[in-house]
Amino acid sequence: MPGSGCPPAAASTCWRRRPFDWTDEDLAIGLSRTFRWGGHSTWPGAPLSVAQHSLAVLALRRAKARGGLAQAEARRELLHDAEEGLLGFDCISPLKPFLGTGFAALQDRLSAAVALRYALPAWTPEAKRVHKSCDIALAAAEAVHVAGWTREEVRGTLGIRAAVLAADPLAALYDSEPWRPWPPELAAERFLISLKRLSPG
Repeated sequence: MPGSGCPPAAASTCWRRRPFDWTDEDLAIGLSRTFRWGGHSTWPGAPLSVAQHSLAVLALRRAKARGGLAQAEARRELLHDAEEGLLGFDCISPLKPFLGTGFAALQDRLSAAVALRYALPAWTPEAKRVHKSCDIALAAAEAVHVAGWTREEVRGTLGIRAAVLAADPLAALYDSEPWRPWPPELAAERFLISLKRLSPG
């Protein structure tokens, strides 16, 4: 990764030696160039980045929060997929069983390093439940509005039971076209701004 001496391909060894050897900029770039849905998109030349997805989950979670989210809780939402930016890989669900326990353990180690680096609070059962409802709702919406699945396929093939959101939670915040994936440079910039705002101290 730029400036860190720790390319994504070496994540399994590099972060075991130096678990904080990345910058916020590295993370933002990694997430902006890591694509959901295997890079598939109905938008010409525009796959959806994990950076944009992470901002959408945060926005939806804030909309559902009664009384607002504490800064640390918001930071945890923003960084819920941060290990994917360090790996440069968002594994599609059907592939995960074939990667086995080694891949799951690597994800867990990177997630733990992210949690320590950014002082993320542990998930409570209720916080995890509400987070997952937002994450799954975004997955259903992305499947239809970005990846081109039908609503029937979302339920029958993907097994996602959440209703498909019509409104993009980021459209009003960024005055952007609903559900259009952002260019990586823009996604990185917006993710980094949000991360800096939410960082402790």
